[in-house]
Amino acid sequence: MLNELDAVLSTGNAPSQNCHPASENRYDGQEATPDTNNKQVDSFMEPAYKILIADDHPLFREAISSVIASGFEGSEIIETADLDSALDITRDNDDLDLILLDLNMPGMHGLNGLISLRNEAPTIPVVIVSAEEDKQVVLQAITYGACGFITKSSPRAQMTEAIQQILNGNVYLPSDIIRTGKESNSRRSRHEDNPISPELLNSLTRRQLLVLERMSKGESNKQIAYNLNIAETTVKAHVSAILRKLGVHNRVQAILSASDVDFSQYLKR
Repeated sequence: MLNELDAVLSTGNAPSQNCHPASENRYDGQEATPDTNNKQVDSFMEPAYKILIADDHPLFREAISSVIASGFEGSEIIETADLDSALDITRDNDDLDLILLDLNMPGMHGLNGLISLRNEAPTIPVVIVSAEEDKQVVLQAITYGACGFITKSSPRAQMTEAIQQILNGNVYLPSDIIRTGKESNSRRSRHEDNPISPELLNSLTRRQLLVLERMSKGESNKQIAYNLNIAETTVKAHVSAILRKLGVHNRVQAILSASDVDFSQYLKR
């Protein structure tokens, strides 16, 4: 992992109930007023964030701090190295915009630490940052309330984009792992990996297939709207229809289910 720290200096996804846009939480109910001081106006338009980095590896904390400092100028960064202190900091700072949580630091006990943190601060978005690349671990983290999963081997630009998506209220999934990731049980059948039947896929319109294809690549609604030259509200309507037709409860399930679909076969019609 250490030889990848320089690279650090990996889903448009719909907001989950605990993944609210950070700027919305911080400025809810406030209105911008004209100001002759350009610096004050710019500061309001681009609010700084308050972010907790919880990781027991000091070099990685330094690396991710550098990513935040350059990608989100003016942000306040708090660092800690174990779960107990992370819980204490969370209790004392209810205005945190984001928590970046290492999966294997002291006190975590796997995903139990994530559950404890979500119970302590259910309104603060938490993203797992880990060297783990098992597809099932990623899915479990999202199921237990994480708003995203970033691998420590992610390039700097990808990590910045992931953090931005989460701060915007979206769920971030590492599309490369979701599509081809390692599985803890290598003997799982292809049918289990891809439960969407051909009949269900054929029930989707061509436009819905195009939207689902881009969802599976990790594109946000805004990106999908731009790439397909349609309104973002139209994308949201297509996503809702896709979830209903596929019989899944959320966007994450749809993305995981569609990870191995050969869309070219269905788009020929």
